[in-house]
Amino acid sequence: MHQRTIELSDEVAVELAGEHDRILRSLEEHLGMDLGLRGNRLTLIGDEDRVEATATAIGDLASLVHRGEGVGPGTVEAIVSAVDRQAPLTEMLGDVVLRHRHLAVTPKTDGQKRYVDAIRTHTITFGIGPAGTGKTYLAVALAAAALARKEVGRIILTRPAVEAGERLGFLPGDIAAKVDPYLRPLFDALHDMIEAEKVQAYLERGQIEIAPLAFMRGRTLNDSFIILDEAQNTTSEQMKMFLTRLGYRSTMVVTGDVTQIDLPRDRPSALADIHRILENVNDVAFVRFNRDDVVRHRLVQEIVEAYRIADDADR
Repeated sequence: MHQRTIELSDEVAVELAGEHDRILRSLEEHLGMDLGLRGNRLTLIGDEDRVEATATAIGDLASLVHRGEGVGPGTVEAIVSAVDRQAPLTEMLGDVVLRHRHLAVTPKTDGQKRYVDAIRTHTITFGIGPAGTGKTYLAVALAAAALARKEVGRIILTRPAVEAGERLGFLPGDIAAKVDPYLRPLFDALHDMIEAEKVQAYLERGQIEIAPLAFMRGRTLNDSFIILDEAQNTTSEQMKMFLTRLGYRSTMVVTGDVTQIDLPRDRPSALADIHRILENVNDVAFVRFNRDDVVRHRLVQEIVEAYRIADDADR
């Protein structure tokens, strides 16, 4: 067993420990080594290569804290990913996608970093993977940042209203009330990143549009950042319709989880087959997430893995 002791500043020691040492204990569990913090002295005990990689990651974290970045949700996953890849932590946590008040949106895992880079460098990007991997959240953050920098003129967020068969007339209320249950997750992400008053103003001016997928038919979407969420619930015809709405100076992001398809069994999901169709088309990127990219509660990773094992057993 290898042991190494690191001297930390007061600020970094407090951030690394977390309330009731929760962050430190979570790191210990995920990294598979002993971590002891006495005052400002952090002791690492474990496999030599892993101890040295962790020491490097803690050094990177200290630099970020000294620059004003706090240790927030997802930091543990970012450190573990950096240690596993033996790559600089600053590649992820130092890549700030969006700042809003005290929120700094950054990729937290290697998969999230590849996803962010793909969106920045491709016209169409598919983010495919389990719940909790940040597919929608990061896409909305990139869209909000692009709108703030005037790189696009509007944000368009859409998702299929599968539970209602997209026959929204059967639901009570006006159109806003009808679509709200299906689009609420997109509103929630947006309100995390833009003040509520600004969101309302953007909606009124048409600079932000949130609508069911059916409302995209017949349009050409220029100068826009367009996100199709829950794309596993699109049919082949709907996916083709959506992708062919792409106009000039626009970016498209398509997100979904092929293990959570709500379509009737006789209607195959377009997302499950899209890679085969578009793999040779230039300027289209595919990023696949796995359980290691889940940045919600640690139980979410275990639940995702348990369902994967069960699905494999049923095949």
